[in-house]
Formats: sequence, C-alpha cells, structure tokens
Amino acid sequence: MRRLLSPVVALAVVAAGACGVLAQAPAATAYDNVRLIVGDGRPAIENATFVVSGGRITAAGPSGRVTVPAGAARVSLTGKTVMPAIIDTHVHTSTTRDALVRDLQQRAAFGISAALSLGLDNTPATFDIRAQRTPGLARLFTAGRGITMPEPGRSDVPYWVTTAEEGRKAVQEQAALKVDIIKIWVDDRDGKYRKMPSEIYTPVIAEAHGRGLRVAAHIFNLSDAKGLLTAGIDAFAHGIRDTDVDDELMALVKSHPRVVLIPNLPDRGVVADYSWLSGQVPAEELTRVQAGATNRPQAQAAFGIQARNLKRLSAAGMPIALGTDGNTPWAPHVEMADMVASGMTPMQVITAATKNGAAFLALTDAGTLEAGKAADFLVLDANPLDDITNTRKISAVYFGGMAVDRSRR
Repeated sequence: MRRLLSPVVALAVVAAGACGVLAQAPAATAYDNVRLIVGDGRPAIENATFVVSGGRITAAGPSGRVTVPAGAARVSLTGKTVMPAIIDTHVHTSTTRDALVRDLQQRAAFGISAALSLGLDNTPATFDIRAQRTPGLARLFTAGRGITMPEPGRSDVPYWVTTAEEGRKAVQEQAALKVDIIKIWVDDRDGKYRKMPSEIYTPVIAEAHGRGLRVAAHIFNLSDAKGLLTAGIDAFAHGIRDTDVDDELMALVKSHPRVVLIPNLPDRGVVADYSWLSGQVPAEELTRVQAGATNRPQAQAAFGIQARNLKRLSAAGMPIALGTDGNTPWAPHVEMADMVASGMTPMQVITAATKNGAAFLALTDAGTLEAGKAADFLVLDANPLDDITNTRKISAVYFGGMAVDRSRR
C-alpha cells in the first residue's frame, strides 16, 4: 500500500532531497482502489477513484471511468472504505475560546467536520470562531441564545420570555447577530416549569421566518409536536418521547415535508463495550463511560418509544439528520449505532449524518463526495454498511484535502 497520510507533502520532500531544491507539490492527488460511500444513499462504489485538488473533489467514480490528471500523486486505499465526514446538528459546545477550540479539535479527530451549537452560546468567542474555517477544526454553527419560558435553577443563558412580544424581541436580537437558526424549548421539564404555549411560540416562529431564519424546537410530548408543526416549525431537536406517534401526527408530517427530525436518541440502557475508545479519550473518562453501560429496564423502555417513532417517521420519508445534544466529540458514532438499532439501515443513517446534515446547515460544499464538494472525508478500516460501528475504525480524517492531526484528542 502506498503512503496514506499527507502524500502530497511526502512527495515534495522526496523530490527536494533528490534535487537539492524545494520541489513543488503535485496539483492533484488521486485516491485509488477504495470503496466509496458518496453519502447520498446511492450504493457504494466498490472499486473507486476520486481526485482531490485545491481542497475539493474534482472527480469521483468507478476507477475505470475517472481520468486522473497527469502528474497527480497516487494513493492506494485498497481494503479501505471512504465516506463523507460526519455533521452533528445538535451540540452544546464550550463558550470560552480555548475550550471551544479544543472542542472543535476533538470533533475533527473523530471525523466530525461541522457542528451546530443549539441555544446556549452567549460569548463573543462563539461568533468569532464561527466566522472562520480553520485547518484541523470542525466548522462551528450556532443558534446563539435560545428562547424558553423561565426555568429557575437551570441555565440562564437562554432568553426567559413570558409574552409574545418578548419572544419576538429575542428573535430580533439574535437575527442581528446573524445566528444560523433560532432555538426554542417547548417542555415543562417533568412538570417543573410552565411550558411555552402556542401563543408565544407561534409569533416567535413567524418573526424568525420574517427575518429569513428557521426555528428548531426542543420537544418532549406528542401534543407539542403537533402544535409546532401547525405553527410552521422547521426542525425538531429531539424526537417525541412521551408516547408512540399517531396517525394525526403522521398526517401533519406528510403535510410539512421539509420539517427535519434530529432524534438525539437516549442511552439504550444495555450493556455495551466502549473499548474502542481506548487510547482516544482519557482513561478516567473511559472508565466512567464503561461503568454506566449496564442493563437498565427503564432506560430501555424510554429508548423503545423514541426508536419506534424514529423508525416510523423515517419510513414515512421525514428528513432525518444526526445530533447528539451535548459536548461529547465521539458521540455521533454511538448515535449512528442507536439509529440503526431503531430500524434505519446503515446507508440511511450515513445519509442522515452527511448529506442531510449538510442540507440542514445549508452547506452546499459538504455532505457528499462528488465533484465540486469539499474533500472532507473519513478513511475507514472496515465497511460501515456491513456494521455501522465500523465508522469508529478510523484510519485517517481529511478536511479540505488535508490530513487532520488525530493526536489532538
């Protein structure tokens, strides 16, 4: 096998040593003999070649049909699978600069190229970094400060609103900051707080739409999902968690075909092996995570409700994206396995985690591996279409055609 990491740099160094002068790196690199998962649901190309130049894919397809430019570097990926980098559409990142940079480095190491932080961002660091595309970091998107009813004892970062006018004003302030989306919470937190009523969230949604912004809602109950769909919500930042969906909800989903579901599945409540994280996270973190992976019937029941709902909504054609609702960089790999356990196929889950996530973030240059798209991809040692947990077997990560330093986890 030819050298995998940084082939362009390696070739330039060799040439420089032979000639005694600095050599110019080749203008393109062709990756050969690889199983290529494009990311849009099409069957994988079993013997593919794709060409990267200037940080973008310039050609991709069956090896016999791709023209490789003269002078291009060649990298054989025999036995490997390549898929698009993962996009996490529901996270809560740190808000100080150093910690936030660390968050984005860690995500990059696990193959996550973009993340949307939903509603708990109130510092300049988020907006400063959001405006950049930095080598070796995941791209950051933000909802800024979200909007909820008063929740004493919980986070005071979101706006606490009690009237429609307060809700509209909150949208106006966040729109002025050019947030990527508006986040609202519609949940009574197990009866602890008053839930945002439709009299508030309906004008909030209207105000956001009037300013060219979409709205994602944290929900729990089936009844709230129905009300939000009627009010014009754009995305659910959680699945329905109190009961199985009914025919009325399914009819509303059908009549609102662009509404996106980001399920954020809960812990399955079963014994699980996290040894795949060994050497990738601090030992104390691995010990804590492994200790929590036990059989818990109550957690299994809660997962069962959301799993059944995800399966039914996905089968009905509702757009599904991936989200993890936290600040754990490796969590998307667990979420994908949970989505398959819910009844989605590995290909459907990969599409949700790549193409659908890019569409949700309005990233026209990401999500699939085809000509014109950014060369953001994972090189895997095994095929995730055979077993979705093979997304964890990462050989290398590339953003913009450049190898990510995965030691910075």
